[in-house]
Amino acid sequence: MIIYKDIITGDEIISDSYNLKLVDNIAYEADCTRITVGGDNIDIGANPSAEDADEGTDDAAQTVIDVVHSFRLNETSFDKKSYLSHLKTYMKKVKEGLAEKGASEDEIKEFEKGAQGFAKKIVTNFKDYEFLIGESMDPDGMVILLNYREDGVTPFVTVWKHGLSEMKV
Repeated sequence: MIIYKDIITGDEIISDSYNLKLVDNIAYEADCTRITVGGDNIDIGANPSAEDADEGTDDAAQTVIDVVHSFRLNETSFDKKSYLSHLKTYMKKVKEGLAEKGASEDEIKEFEKGAQGFAKKIVTNFKDYEFLIGESMDPDGMVILLNYREDGVTPFVTVWKHGLSEMKV
């Protein structure tokens, strides 16, 4: 399995177990699932005493999105202007990271062109997105985009391909 980490923060963002689809050679999309966590009733074989019978036990079960829960992503918010400002700064850092890794001028230009085109798609549908950041909550790191497929039920995340490093597990 490969876990993908944010190259800026080191936060784990996603893994290849989520069937990543490459979009425009600039971003990965992964469909998510709603899961229920917490509220586990563990039967140890004992009978509840009459005194403790149903004291309105706190059933802490909640429905969450698997990727968000598994990678401890945190919700954040942006207006269009602040998101574009963040994205500009973030893309500059990713470009610097590519140069440090020894990417060619052509690769960097291809990244810039692709990122610009993909950013336009995001801005066009800005109101449809929810924004998430990694576990460290570092505001300089990658902002993960959460949206829903055309069915309005299936959530999916979008992450920037060039802002990730691979860690084989």
